[in-house]
Amino acid sequence: MAQHFVIVGAGECGARAAMALREEGFDGDVTLIGAETHLPYERPPLSKQGMLAEVFAATTIATAERLAEAGVTFRSGLHIDAIDRSAKRLLSADGGAMLYDKLLLATGASPRRLPNTEGERIVYLRTLDDARRLRSELLPGRRLAIIGGGFIGLELAASARARGAEVTLIEALPRLLSRAVPEHIAMQIQARHVLEGVSLIFGDGIAAIENQVGAAAVQLGSGRRVQADLVLVGIGALPNVALAATAGLAVDNGIAVDRHLVTSDSDIFAAGDCCSFPLDIYGGRRVRLESWRNAQEQGTLAARNMLGAGAAVANVPWFWSDQYELTLQIAGLSDEGASVVRRDLGGGATVLFHLAADGRLVAASGIGIGGAVAKDIRLAEMLIARRASPTARDLADPSMKLKSLLAA
Repeated sequence: MAQHFVIVGAGECGARAAMALREEGFDGDVTLIGAETHLPYERPPLSKQGMLAEVFAATTIATAERLAEAGVTFRSGLHIDAIDRSAKRLLSADGGAMLYDKLLLATGASPRRLPNTEGERIVYLRTLDDARRLRSELLPGRRLAIIGGGFIGLELAASARARGAEVTLIEALPRLLSRAVPEHIAMQIQARHVLEGVSLIFGDGIAAIENQVGAAAVQLGSGRRVQADLVLVGIGALPNVALAATAGLAVDNGIAVDRHLVTSDSDIFAAGDCCSFPLDIYGGRRVRLESWRNAQEQGTLAARNMLGAGAAVANVPWFWSDQYELTLQIAGLSDEGASVVRRDLGGGATVLFHLAADGRLVAASGIGIGGAVAKDIRLAEMLIARRASPTARDLADPSMKLKSLLAA
């Protein structure tokens, strides 16, 4: 009897896993389940180029034809309510049930919500429907208040300004991207937003958001009041773990998996934004990553391991953000560093190398126009993976090719 592998979550990770199962030669049944009614689509463009396109359209990961050709059964608009682990059965909101031999949870994450702030003028961005609604509001002269100075808030600030909307961004901490990038890079990003006309408010919390007729007002802790036509909340995301937790699976800042993406149930895997996993290159530190590339890579790895490959997570974390003409790229975990070495590439492009106390390169953060830092970040990523310890002098010297350090 053919085995049945089921994937819950039809985003980047889940869709990639479904296709990878076929690429790896699995000839059993594959079912991909998505809670949304859309075909699997890319999420990064929702806050970036998708907002700027003349006609908004999602970038489809896999068309209906491609899924059918691969023999993947795609169930859209289906919510899974529970996992009966003893019977290896999924129970859906419509009362149906589905048996599985192996199960992959690729349930992603959801926006962190501000308490007691619901209303039609308050929006979040996670789904294609969210993006379509938001884009329709970003018109010349419209006032957008953004709560949160992280990547989503900043990318949308850039997109909104490009579409002619007025933007006020409110960040409770003293600077932008406090937890994500070094201050030097954050200040470059801040300066670019100020140049574009974004009004920035730092060190002030949200006391209340008032819904008015066709508008809203943000009341700050300082007493300041920000009038807006729309309020976007971008204060981070939480992993979707309810399904796993209710089934009794271990949860630790996400669905807890081992280095092979196996949960506390050997027949259930988890991958992508929803899971936390140990990274060998950082001494087994458990991390959870919200990034496009991690979702794609883990989808492929989970598929291989569902088939018995037993391969460990080994990729270096990587992230990027586009804002105006600037591109930010990060490889590794910068908070593992004890010191920073700066390399100026010219034209305003900069790469910061983060070294551990023992001299090992553990991360690199770069910013520049277009692809100015892409090559250096890619080579730094390879050095991190090799646990290399290049000298600070070599890293700081732009004439010293990183490729030569890799060869050494």
